[in-house]
Amino acid sequence: MDRTVIAYVIYLVVSIALTVWVARTLSRNGRVFLADVLHGDEKLADAVNHLLVVGFYLVNLGFVALYLSGDDTIEDARGVFDALSTKLGVVLLVLGVMHLGNVYVLNRIRRRGLLEREQVPPVRPQGRVAATPGA
Repeated sequence: MDRTVIAYVIYLVVSIALTVWVARTLSRNGRVFLADVLHGDEKLADAVNHLLVVGFYLVNLGFVALYLSGDDTIEDARGVFDALSTKLGVVLLVLGVMHLGNVYVLNRIRRRGLLEREQVPPVRPQGRVAATPGA
């Protein structure tokens, strides 16, 4: 088997495994933020969480697929490691940026929800005060 094909297979297996692991981690922990933001609406939090995970998979796996091809032919075992380290390093950086982007967006949504809750008075008005004439 050609060394280039071996490098491609290893790259795909590791990249897909890393993408799935990061997506599951984001899904599991991001759901808590979404449930808090959505005032405990579990069904809506699950739906939004699922949509975010699908988008994460599409972007990252699309990048992994586009970044698969290379112009160089790998001649020896060292070339396999060189190609894999470069490709996997870039994939890890992209996954990290996507992870930070998701955390940032979830935090912004959560902050907005907290600000909306703070603007609601803790007690409903109990009555009206009559205006005094001549004042």
